[in-house]
Amino acid sequence: MAKAHKIGTQAAFLQRRTLPIRGLAENRWDDLLEDLNHHPCVDLAERKPTNVLRIAYDASHWSVDDLLEMVTARGGQLKGGWWAQRKLAWYRFTDDNVRANAQHQPHCCSKMPPMKRK
Repeated sequence: MAKAHKIGTQAAFLQRRTLPIRGLAENRWDDLLEDLNHHPCVDLAERKPTNVLRIAYDASHWSVDDLLEMVTARGGQLKGGWWAQRKLAWYRFTDDNVRANAQHQPHCCSKMPPMKRK
């Protein structure tokens, strides 16, 4: 049996992210997780014991930058380092790709694709 997702999230556009966060106190972590789990685009958010945020969200409506805004609003930040920056760049790329694919209007197979007129 397949896992049921939250209403409002589309399983085809779910992205799972793992982000190491620093600078958040215990009560801020609790507030962040509560807000994330009540957000309509977030399917699941949880904290690992090593201050790592694991989250699954609908990337057709939300992005990793929106997530980072919520984290920085509570005084936290993404751990630095080369690898963290590479992962963040990849997350942004895939979020943009998912959003573009969600907005794509397919054409019928028996017709020619639309062409630009000069």
